[in-house]
Amino acid sequence: MCVFLCIDAAVCIQCQEDQWSNERRDSCVPRSIEFLSYGEPLGATLASISTVLSLLNIVILGIFCKYRDTAIIKANNRDLSYLLLVSLMLCFLCSYMFIGRPMKWTCMFRKMAFGLLFSFSVSCILAKTIIVIVAFNATNPTSQWRNWTGPRAPFYIVFCCFTVQLIICAIWVLTKTPHYGINTSISKKLIIQCFDGSVALFYCMLGYMGLLACVSFIVAFFARKLPDSFNEAKYITFSLLVFVSVWVSFIPAYLSTDGKYMVAVEVFAILASNSGLMACIFFPKVNIILLRPECNTKSYLLNKKHIKDKIK
Repeated sequence: MCVFLCIDAAVCIQCQEDQWSNERRDSCVPRSIEFLSYGEPLGATLASISTVLSLLNIVILGIFCKYRDTAIIKANNRDLSYLLLVSLMLCFLCSYMFIGRPMKWTCMFRKMAFGLLFSFSVSCILAKTIIVIVAFNATNPTSQWRNWTGPRAPFYIVFCCFTVQLIICAIWVLTKTPHYGINTSISKKLIIQCFDGSVALFYCMLGYMGLLACVSFIVAFFARKLPDSFNEAKYITFSLLVFVSVWVSFIPAYLSTDGKYMVAVEVFAILASNSGLMACIFFPKVNIILLRPECNTKSYLLNKKHIKDKIK
């Protein structure tokens, strides 16, 4: 944006790109530099929340490792739970890439990092839900579902779902690489920000993540009432409802802001949706493990199932 400094009625001098004319239009003054920094309250608050949630995630992972041989953890696919917890922790940590002065490498990888990590997390959730359905339908010895109950089946599901997002991000970085730049369109400010390179590929990445979440929600919704004491589909259903709600709200909020507030909206969406997944899926299990250990036995859960079957 060109700004002219008028010394008198006959002579006008154009200010440099990093400057703006003062109110009296008789001198050029430097523009203020804007980005979401750790030194301001908004950036510091988001970074602190990310740190606390990451530590909480590590604590939950430690609890799951310590009680790995208990009934509730073994019944809900222990290995997938570990993978999901690690991916959620990395999602919390990737929010640091959005805070601070943008640089070449952070601009190139930050949105792809959160897209890949979230897609991996949702793929793990989808795999967990599908395995619940398969396990229930494979109780009959002659059922063809038994071919899908092997220990590698959930990892095939995760790999296939994650690979699609990986291909999208690879095309993005190879064709329209996100880059660092300065936005001078707002008066009196120099906004240091990351440009997406390709808006279409960004929304393609976001759309695929949403598709995975919607498919996982639908599968979990139909599996939530399966007669299984170990069934965690109802918790997954609620967690994905929170996840989808956050990201549906994110799009209009993201489009209606600019500068550092646009970045803050992204970080908030990452933290809120990630927290919803962690809380809804893992807090009920942690509650049983730590506060109700008498419920964390195979005999108790099987007896509970037997009583429910009698009532029906």
